[in-house]
Amino acid sequence: MASSIPVKEEKLMDVRLGQLSSWIMIQDFTPKGIPGAFQRGYYQYYNKCVYVKKGGIAGISMVLAVYMLFNYRCCYRELRQEQLCKHH
Repeated sequence: MASSIPVKEEKLMDVRLGQLSSWIMIQDFTPKGIPGAFQRGYYQYYNKCVYVKKGGIAGISMVLAVYMLFNYRCCYRELRQEQLCKHH
């Protein structure tokens, strides 16, 4: 079934393997285009995961997971030193 959406406007996940090279060639890799692509991705994520009509456990669990990883990263040196001191 042929897609009515132009190849440039399709998301990467919707591009067929035969269209991939033409999709890559059409993309804007200029210094202004790359931040625009990140901005579009950010807004797609934000609209999908943050601006939801009916919230669930997924949004809360993502926030908690990021907080736990950030906190662990911040305390890693102290935890590592404490572990090394116990072994000696």
